[in-house]
Amino acid sequence: MKSVLLIATLIFTFSLSAQTPYEKGMNEAFALWEQQKNTEAVQLFERIASAETDNWLPSYYAGLIEIVSSFGLKDEALLTSKLTRAKGFLDNAASISENNPEILVSYALLNTAYIAFDGQKYGMSLSGENVALYKKAASIAPNNPRVLLSKTEWDMGSAKFFGKSIASYCKDIDQAILLFEKEEQTIPFYPYSGLERAKEISSSCKKETSPN
Repeated sequence: MKSVLLIATLIFTFSLSAQTPYEKGMNEAFALWEQQKNTEAVQLFERIASAETDNWLPSYYAGLIEIVSSFGLKDEALLTSKLTRAKGFLDNAASISENNPEILVSYALLNTAYIAFDGQKYGMSLSGENVALYKKAASIAPNNPRVLLSKTEWDMGSAKFFGKSIASYCKDIDQAILLFEKEEQTIPFYPYSGLERAKEISSSCKKETSPN
């Protein structure tokens, strides 16, 4: 999950003199996130979302921070609170940008946070939902590297859980890397991150599946 915090890959750099209030606010929010001031970052993204009512990105990031920071929690009440807030942010983003593959992947990551906390309790009900979310995202954006990376990570996790080999998924991670490298980054603050994460997984996958 650390790669999610590579904020430098998410944003464009603007000179201070050229920044609009939106750009300034977004850069400040990313800086807070990079400093691991998650509560302050979420609050700032939420304020930006209130002002930018036709922009899905601030709500998306507010939700993403809540999701990412929920992994590793031991308190179910706190987990549920954070993920309920996250869903609210994602729902707001989805109401602005329907059938958005980035948002669909984040819904799947939210479900994964529940499953990671208690697979026995949440696995049965949410695993099928994740399969459907990834299928929908892939049908909308088959060449989106984050969709392929996230789906493959999910598939690899499922394979490991059931004691199956992950060898067949290495090629999908490598394909995601190619898609990342070809992706044109033209929209300010769009969530373009993931390349470094894909490279880490590719290296790990090959080590795990190479013959001794």
